[in-house]
Amino acid sequence: MEQRPISPYLASHILRFGAYATDELHIPPDVFVPALDEVDLAANSPRPRSSRKCPRPGARPGSAPARCWRQRGRTIPARDAGDTVGVEYVSRVPRPPLDGLIDDLYYLGGAPPYALLMLPPAPSALLIVNLGAPFRIRAGTDIETAEYADGCVVTMPTHAWEFGYPLPTRSVGVHFKPWGLAPFLPMPAAELCDRPVTVEQVWGRPAIAELRDRLATADGPHEMLTLLEEELMRRLCETAGLGLVRHTSSVIATTSGAVAIGDLSLAAGVSSTHLAQRFKELIGVTPKRLARTWRFVATVFAINPAGPIDWGDLAGGAGYFDQAHFGHEFRAFTGLTPTRYVEVRRRFLREHPGHVLDGWPLPAD
Repeated sequence: MEQRPISPYLASHILRFGAYATDELHIPPDVFVPALDEVDLAANSPRPRSSRKCPRPGARPGSAPARCWRQRGRTIPARDAGDTVGVEYVSRVPRPPLDGLIDDLYYLGGAPPYALLMLPPAPSALLIVNLGAPFRIRAGTDIETAEYADGCVVTMPTHAWEFGYPLPTRSVGVHFKPWGLAPFLPMPAAELCDRPVTVEQVWGRPAIAELRDRLATADGPHEMLTLLEEELMRRLCETAGLGLVRHTSSVIATTSGAVAIGDLSLAAGVSSTHLAQRFKELIGVTPKRLARTWRFVATVFAINPAGPIDWGDLAGGAGYFDQAHFGHEFRAFTGLTPTRYVEVRRRFLREHPGHVLDGWPLPAD
């Protein structure tokens, strides 16, 4: 059975803490769409990438063994994360049908490793319900940061964004699949692209105020995630075009972006214009942008900051024309050169070895 693609947030933790059992995820098979199976994926790949399998449970590249956190309801306190910063992280996959839209629900509490983090764009959307002091976000091409008191909603970004945690921080959140946020939005996702909004702007002040009150008085993180899951179930609604976008996105993810978008629209029996319009409505970006992002993510996960890196081989294996093209794309996504990115990753590993947040966010201070 083909495994469904997962978000970079989960993939980074799998690489660090080990693989998890698919029966924990309650992953149902996708509805069969014969047309998509006719796409010749191999013909569009520049050349095969090296196989990078998840390490054995309890192991991650370039570090001491750590326990697998991807167990349902597992709590990761600071002592288990190998870090002196007091962070508690609880994560679990929601029940069906939410698991077809969401990678995981999570609770985060305590003191983050850095006051300001940079998050490269990823093929994922995010919703955070804040239960502490306001946090700060600088998104897209914004110059100034903005405060978010009740939380925020972020569709799939196209630029890196900065996230400033309060000290201490306390929140619950949702890591959505690229298309997963659409059934919970009252507006097209494109309106929020690189423009985070408060939860109040999406769900209304009375609803988010009541939810925050219930979360604040809940008996621990597990009950908080149950309350969040129930709220999402109540708000779940049917969304036109979701099947098309979901299946096409899955093909893009499976190939790490190495697929001709024209072939996908042809196989699905729709025009490229119609496909792009649906993508912008439900994900916020075009299929081409999603493919670029998946290629970037696959490249990042091929980097082991603890060892030597052959940039030419990495760029060629990811399908970039040359190292110049690779460097340009890397700077477009992160604002950093590849070598500077590795330096920052190594700083995180050195200063906070084994931290639960390591793998995608970078220190921005």
